[in-house]
Amino acid sequence: MCEDRIQYLLDRIEIQDKVALYGLGQDLHQADSGDGNVLAQWDQLFTPDVKIDATAAGAKVFELREYAELMRGKDLSGGTAGLGLSFNAWQHIEGHATVSINGDTAHSVTPHLHMHASRDGASNTFAVGYWHDDWIRTPAGWRISFRRVEHLFFQTFPTVEAPQMVSGVDPV
Repeated sequence: MCEDRIQYLLDRIEIQDKVALYGLGQDLHQADSGDGNVLAQWDQLFTPDVKIDATAAGAKVFELREYAELMRGKDLSGGTAGLGLSFNAWQHIEGHATVSINGDTAHSVTPHLHMHASRDGASNTFAVGYWHDDWIRTPAGWRISFRRVEHLFFQTFPTVEAPQMVSGVDPV
């Protein structure tokens, strides 16, 4: 009984840690870095045959390589070229996952906040929602076998110049 509880905790911690690999895969490989290899982290997160359901975002169900190309373009060096948008910087914050484990399978729901700066500097885009992930235990550890995005909102806002400080007084 005690060993089962310890294994449950170890599994849960591993899954929660791996949730962060999605954002790291995006963020460690910015558009102009010359290194768009999101797969460096994602290969540790997804099964090779994962399906990523982005239909809620107006896209389709993707294979892993297809999804990486959607995010980075065919050569994996750009910024969201497949969406008709062009970004030069981004930050992906993956929230604390709620995880349920049943033997060698699991399910998690993770809130996310994804921010993107347009290449021309005129706008910032925010994508907010949830990841719904099905996990399987593999010899290499837990991996996502199916992922579905749920969007709460996807908004683009124009950038504005920050107000200048006057006489040492912060305008905010």
